Amino acid sequence: MHHSIYALFDFELNRKKGHSLETFLNLPKVAKASLLQYRDKINDFETKKKNLIFFRKHLDIPVIVNDDLALVAYADGLHVGQEDVLRIDTSLEKAILKIRQQIGEKILGLSTHNLEEIKAANPLPLDYIGLGAYRATSTKEVSDILGEALSKLAKESHHDVAAIGGVKSSDKIEGVHYLVLGSNLYED
Repeated sequence: MHHSIYALFDFELNRKKGHSLETFLNLPKVAKASLLQYRDKINDFETKKKNLIFFRKHLDIPVIVNDDLALVAYADGLHVGQEDVLRIDTSLEKAILKIRQQIGEKILGLSTHNLEEIKAANPLPLDYIGLGAYRATSTKEVSDILGEALSKLAKESHHDVAAIGGVKSSDKIEGVHYLVLGSNLYED
């Protein structure tokens, strides 16, 4: 069972810990990653755009942006959460179809947390789903910890599954394609 590393760069979290974009790029696990998500809830559009361009210039892997459809022009794809999708349309299906129309062939991922959300995502034109949280983390408030149930749920998905939330590179989670590593990228 081989897992790909899905690196998650959370701007605010990295800044708080004193890590720059350059520091992040030089991490051994980032060098092994097959996908990078840029998550930034605090900067203005121009700064986010500049940071996305920086990552794409220095990495030979797809760089996707979190939640910001306006920035997809400077990225290789988009990851959206359940709440963010519903701001586009009250119907999940219509919202995903609208996003797909706008981004074309670029990578599209959707966060899921339970069987109901996985089943709703199955017929949609997605490239992968994020599924979690696997473990409790100090970086995000999560009510549902899936733990070992994540493998069972992952098998219900028609899309590649990215395990998220407290995931470590040493984890062996059956049925999962990507291990999403955020703050754990800095650990051995």
